[in-house]
Amino acid sequence: MLHVDPIFSALRAAVGTAPAPPVAGLAAPAEPGPPPFSVTAVFTETRLDSWLALGLVLAAGLYLYGVYRLRMRGDRWPVARTIFFLGPGLGGIASVTVSGLHAYDTTLLSVHMVQHMVLSMVAPIFLALGAPITLALRTLPVRPRKRLLAVLHSRVAKIYSYPLVAFAIFVVNPFVLYFTDLYRYTLEHAWAHEVVHAHFIMTGCVFFWPLLGLDPLPTRWPYPGRALLMLLSVPFHTVLGLTIMQSSTLFGGDWYPSLNLGWADPWEDQVVAGGILWAGGEFVSVTMLAVLVVQWVRQSEREARRIDRELDRQEARERAAQSVG
Repeated sequence: MLHVDPIFSALRAAVGTAPAPPVAGLAAPAEPGPPPFSVTAVFTETRLDSWLALGLVLAAGLYLYGVYRLRMRGDRWPVARTIFFLGPGLGGIASVTVSGLHAYDTTLLSVHMVQHMVLSMVAPIFLALGAPITLALRTLPVRPRKRLLAVLHSRVAKIYSYPLVAFAIFVVNPFVLYFTDLYRYTLEHAWAHEVVHAHFIMTGCVFFWPLLGLDPLPTRWPYPGRALLMLLSVPFHTVLGLTIMQSSTLFGGDWYPSLNLGWADPWEDQVVAGGILWAGGEFVSVTMLAVLVVQWVRQSEREARRIDRELDRQEARERAAQSVG
């Protein structure tokens, strides 16, 4: 039986109300650590000079330019898709990488886990709902459009977009990252940490885009298969989250204790991190499952209406034939 007391005490430690004693024998980092984590720090520690910030601005500009081109030639593009792509999609990525949270992603495992959830499970869903590939195919000139279609129908795209392959990558990646020395390496090297962020985004897109099925990807399962695959992902987040919460070793080795932060306890913060992964993973998975069920119902209704129209046309043709005869 799990108790919530450790989680609440960890939350108090994360906001600076429960100082942790220094760990003997560990050297302090060469650079001073960030101030105690707070809501104010999320805004005051914001940076706009990263390559990821530039990529987000470029992606938003290209998307808006595509929408503009469609409107200029008289075509419509759903407003909801634009809102999804720019808001929770690109905006979600910015909220955990460009905001002040970036100053704590190698200081607090709980903050890193928030980044993990948003970059791999939240933002990719809304990026997929924005249907950027469809927008590109409708606005690109002939030659670039043919190249994009060639990429979409390539063997590599077919393999990685195949639901079972994407599911395996999505599930295995966190275990490889957190239960090997790779995570410690990303803490010690800023460039590796940024690569992990990009990898989270790509992994989420590879998994969720075929499930949502708005863009013309080479491999697409029927809705019952998609719903089953989403349902199977729920236990993996539970297992990973509980394993992190109950682990008897610190992730990253002595990295977090070596920071000597007086306002955060690495052990309690790790409990919070596991709880974020557990609860967040289940919430997103169940929500995504509900979305797939709604899409499934709507498709069934459209198919039923299509069949009804076809039957009506057949009856009309039969009546016309009988009247002529």
